[in-house]
Formats: sequence, structure tokens, C-alpha cells
Amino acid sequence: MVMTTGGVAASEHPLASQAGASILAKGGHAVDAAIAVNAVMTVVAPMMNGIGGDLFAIVYDAATQELHGLNGSGYAPAALTIDALRRRGMTTMPQTGIHSVTVPGAVAAWRRLSERFGRLPLSDVLSPAIQIADEGFPIPEITALEWAGAVPLLRADAEATRVYLPDGRPPAVGEVFRNQDLAASYRALALEGCDAFYRGDIARRIVTCSERHDGALAAADLETYDAEWVAPLSTTYRGWTVHELPPNGQGIAALMMLNLIEQSPMASYGHNSTEALHTIIEAKKLAYADMARHVCDPAFHLVPASALLSKAYAAQRARDIDPARANPDVGAGDLPARGGDTTYLSAVDRHGNIVSLIQSNFANFGSGLVPQGAGFALQSRGGLFTLDSRHPNALAPRKRPLHTIIPGFMSRGEVRIAFGIMGGWNQSQAHAQFVSNVVDHGMNIQAALEAARVTKLTFTGTDVIVESRVPAEAREGLERKGHEVELQGPFSSLVGGGQSVMRDFAAGVNYGASDPRKDGAAIPEPFLP
Repeated sequence: MVMTTGGVAASEHPLASQAGASILAKGGHAVDAAIAVNAVMTVVAPMMNGIGGDLFAIVYDAATQELHGLNGSGYAPAALTIDALRRRGMTTMPQTGIHSVTVPGAVAAWRRLSERFGRLPLSDVLSPAIQIADEGFPIPEITALEWAGAVPLLRADAEATRVYLPDGRPPAVGEVFRNQDLAASYRALALEGCDAFYRGDIARRIVTCSERHDGALAAADLETYDAEWVAPLSTTYRGWTVHELPPNGQGIAALMMLNLIEQSPMASYGHNSTEALHTIIEAKKLAYADMARHVCDPAFHLVPASALLSKAYAAQRARDIDPARANPDVGAGDLPARGGDTTYLSAVDRHGNIVSLIQSNFANFGSGLVPQGAGFALQSRGGLFTLDSRHPNALAPRKRPLHTIIPGFMSRGEVRIAFGIMGGWNQSQAHAQFVSNVVDHGMNIQAALEAARVTKLTFTGTDVIVESRVPAEAREGLERKGHEVELQGPFSSLVGGGQSVMRDFAAGVNYGASDPRKDGAAIPEPFLP
């Protein structure tokens, strides 16, 4: 772990973490650092995140000891309806292209965060991202691989090709990539504030892109949007309190998993034993079945969060876990009657203010569409809606879809930990494993991130992805219980990569950790002369 009495910024790219650490050294709040890190990440990993996407955050205010949640997820355009898509011959939600685009929420979330907690002007906070976008940066190995995988999508759009495939190809490892269009967009934000994005020149570029592709996104959709503060959900796990954001995100599934595995003696099972992993996998199936059935935009349908997080409900559902066999087909539970590529980052400042933040395009380069001259791709988050009008997560105008991206937070006594592990439907199950590593197995935050993980990215069947560092005896035990083990390398991207920061208020010490499955780093605030 990184340890310091100063602040720490942790992200999946050293330049981004360095930007956050430099903002902390200038007296910035953890929120200022987090925005600076996020802005640099949009430059250096544009396939993963960008201001054409959404954002969720949890902020711990050390002065008040209060936790604040921020939902920066955008809604569907007012003119985008199930009937409109069916008239175009679509029977499922498109996963790319203009009809997968929802209003980007990240910039509105930056505004909310900065207005409430920020100490530095946005021009200072965005300065590192502007410089790196202008001067360029060398492409890391992981980024080069992911970028190359998006070539067919990028080539389908002329502007995406121009911006992201210079010389007609993806940039190679070590090649310096520049994005001066994005630098210009950030200069506009620094000068005009977030109105530049939702009402100004950037907004006009987004709407023109929508019109060029015969899309539904209109100026009024951008003008009326704002991010919103929300109260985090929580559960207890063996003396710790674990927090996630409420629906429309999937974070409630992590809390449901913890409630389920709390029914079992995980510490006595042993870390990554057959019994422990079987419990985690089967708990995942139950929690995700309930999440898929109920989680949606709570402004449109009541999400029974209290019932789903009830310890009594967890005890009832845990009885469906067969300790001897993998269940291939898990359905949602019977509740009492009631009236979706990503980057994660975290920051802590020297005063103990903490930010847990996650931001995404959804899929690699999102929709694959880039507004002319803007320098960023529009997200494809609308792809997570369903066209089944009977489902709570059905597409509707100005409705937010079920979301995969989730920031995490946990606390006990004088200790506060911000954490997150990216990777689509991997995230809630990875959160549960991280918490169990810390609580059940006594790992520090670096060890808890590094430890071998399993993940099940499907919602039915007995398939499970397992890193090769899981002991062979445990893998063979899972197979005997009926799990179909898909063996991956020792540090697989399929189980996600994460970051974490921790504050020990009793000692006045901050800690940082960075997952080796990514190219990132946890960097302490420099002490300036």
C-alpha cells in the first residue's frame, strides 16, 4: 500500500493519478482531485470513459462525517420510445449507434461535485487534462489492446475514424497520441462552465451529431438534464458498514450478496477454498436474479430496496443455496407485496475527505459516434434498456436505464475505505469479494485488490470465470459441484481492475492501492517546498 499523512489519488493510469496528487498539493479538496483524475482518464483511456458518458460518486465529508451519493446518469431522449424503435424494425435495444445514446451525465456531475465541495476553479482542475490532450501521451499496453479491439466500430463513423484512428489505424504501444479537439472542449468548460456542454457549443455539436444520424437526442434533452444527490444504501457485514448507491445502479446486488454470504462461515472456509467460492458464486446468482427483476429508474417504478436488503429476506434466499451443487437456473425471489467499459478512481485528501468515483462510456468507445470537433465519443448506455414494456427497466422518454457502474465505500470505527472494481456485470460480485477479503480474511486494501477473483458474467447456467491463481484443488472442487470452470490467466481483465484509498482517522494516515490488472497507480500528494 501507499502510505502518507498527505492525500492520495488512485486510478488506472499513472498520469491521471499524478494529476490528482498535484491538485491535492495545491490545496484542492478530494473532489477537485477526483475531477482532475477523471478528466485525464478521458484523455488517456477514451475507450473506457469520457464526457460523453455517465458518472456515479460517493463523497465522505470529514467535517460532518456524512456520506453523500451522486447519480450522474443520463436519461433517454424525450423522443426515444419503444414504438419509435419498433417502427424501425428493432426488436431489442441497439448496443451501438445513435439509438443507444442517452444524455451524458458526467459533466453535470462534475458541476454538482465542484459546487458543493470544490476549493479550486474548474480551470485549474482541468489544466492537467488540457495539457496532456494537447501535448499527447504514449499509449500503454492494455490501452493499445482495447483500442485495437474497437477498430470496426470506429471505422463505421467518419469522425470517430478521424479522431481515434490517426493514419487509419489505432495507435500502437508507446506511440504518442494527441486529442486537441478534446483539449478545446475542456477549455470551453474551463471558460464557460458546464453550460458549454449542455447549452453552448459542445451541446450544438452533440445535437448536430444526433441529427446527422437521424437520432432522437435534441437540445431540450441536454438543457433540462442535471445530476442529482442521492442517499447511499447500506448493509452491515460482520461489524462493517458497506455502502453502495441506490438504483438505477446495480450496487444493491453487492449488498444483497454480502447479506447472503454472511449466512456462511467464510473465514473458517478459508480464502478461495471450494466452499468459499461456491458460496460466493451461488450468492451472486440469487442477488443478480433479484437485481435484474427489480432494478430500474426509481422515478418510474418503485424499487423494493428495503425488502431486497432485509436480513430476513437474505436468510430466506440463502436457503436456496445448495452447498453440494451449482444451480443452473436461478429465478428472482418472492418479495413481500409492495404498494450497464468503465474507469474507477478514488481520492483522499489530508483532511480525510474521500471520493469514490466511477465513470463510463458503457461499451468500448460507447456508441462509436463522435460529435464533430468535440473529441469524445457518446456513450451507449441506452443499450441496457429492454423493449419489453411490461418490465420495470423498459425504455421510456426521460428515463434512466439500469446501470452497471458502481462506486463502493465501507467503514468501521475510525477507518473509511473507498473502493471500486470495474467491468460490467462483474462489479457487484467483485465488490463482495473485496469486502470479504478485508473483513473475513484480514487483507489490507492492496492485497484485497490483488487477490485472485472469480466472476460470472452470465445470468443463467453454471459457467464461471476463474483466475489461475485460485488453487487447483479449489477449482477441481468447484467442478465436482457442477460448476463449468473457464480458466483464465493469473491476472485476468475479465474479473475487472480496481482502485482503493483508505483513511485511518485515529492515526491520521491515508493509504492507497492499485490493482495490477490495470496500468494504474496510487500516488501520494507531493510535499511542495
